[in-house]
Amino acid sequence: MKKSIITAVTTAMVIGAASTTFAATNPFSDVPADHWAYDAVTQLAADGVIEGYGDNTFKGNRNITRYEMAQMVAKAMAKNTSGADKALVDKLAAEFAEELNTLGVRVSNLERNADKVKWNGEARYTYTSERHEGEKKSNDNDLLFRLEPTAEVNDHWHVKARLDASTNLATDSSDEDHNTNVSLKRIWAEGQYGNTNIKLGKLPMQLNSDLLFDDEISGAAITTGKDLKLTLQAGRWNLKDSANDAISKGAEAANDKTANMQSVGLQYDKNKLSLGAAYHNLNSDAFREVTKYRNGKTSDNAQIWAVNGSYQFDKNIGLGGTYAENAKADNEKKAGSVQLSYKGAQKENKGTWGMYTAYRYLGQNAALDPSYDGAMSGTKGWEVGTNYTLAKNTVATLKYFNGEEITGGKDAEKLFGRVEFFF
Repeated sequence: MKKSIITAVTTAMVIGAASTTFAATNPFSDVPADHWAYDAVTQLAADGVIEGYGDNTFKGNRNITRYEMAQMVAKAMAKNTSGADKALVDKLAAEFAEELNTLGVRVSNLERNADKVKWNGEARYTYTSERHEGEKKSNDNDLLFRLEPTAEVNDHWHVKARLDASTNLATDSSDEDHNTNVSLKRIWAEGQYGNTNIKLGKLPMQLNSDLLFDDEISGAAITTGKDLKLTLQAGRWNLKDSANDAISKGAEAANDKTANMQSVGLQYDKNKLSLGAAYHNLNSDAFREVTKYRNGKTSDNAQIWAVNGSYQFDKNIGLGGTYAENAKADNEKKAGSVQLSYKGAQKENKGTWGMYTAYRYLGQNAALDPSYDGAMSGTKGWEVGTNYTLAKNTVATLKYFNGEEITGGKDAEKLFGRVEFFF
């Protein structure tokens, strides 16, 4: 913090505290009576908000540390403030929450009330190079800017959203009309009542997002429970932006770009163990275009059940797997993944890193919209990856997939690289 102690005491005066008179005696030899901050320094010293050094000096021109400022805020918090003074105390408490917690001062309620709207986001660059045997290699360079605001409604309800702006660097555009694509991806109201969570609006899918669905659904979801959680979700899923080309093309061909969707799932998480199961029922004419069904008949339904499990051996090593099957399909009806992970990059901590190796089998009629970044829907093979925190809130990721197409057996590979800046 590039601020002198003398300047900081003026802030302390505003948040502070306190008395209606400045009759205190000057305790500091280096703050003369004609100094512009004399009244503030002597009164705040008398109130116990600030302290000097053992040699009776204040050293007001020295740069103040965050920890020293937090001590001043903590002492101001202990006083009875109201109105504008209390609002400023709350904002300062939110800013110095980590240091105040170190001092043993609880500020969770202050953090919640200090600012009704909070913003998170990221800017990222992504490079992909994808090759399929007999086809021309496909390379992409993309930029994405994302904002994720959260607004407090009351003690139980918040409104959350995701706004994305993206562009393709190869064409300096993101669509056929050469316009940068700006879209409101998500917006939903979220309520928390004890162990029950309720979401309403255009919200992230709640079940098996990595293997099956990394997308949004327009509808509602409810999750209840502590260690064992029950989740119900229902709504409409937009198919045209699916990462599964067969699904998005089928939606175009059938002129039915959305699917009705209902899901139910159970998930158990405790200590090092996680186990879960889910069932999804989807209905759209698009499925007639992309699947061969039992007995040669066509159907507009997809009925997918899935199970998952993982175990964290210690703080560094974890093993996880998931499996899914579309009960309505005859071809490419199965999907699964097994992954061994070591550590992982933490965006807050420079120098942290992680790596993994995995085997993916992504039948396109089960893995309707997977998000592994390496393996693609309709392929099977090995994927390896690593990530590294280059600086605080700056993470680099590299992934490589090598395998083949499930139908036809043609070689397939993909290189994926990304740099993310979080704020």
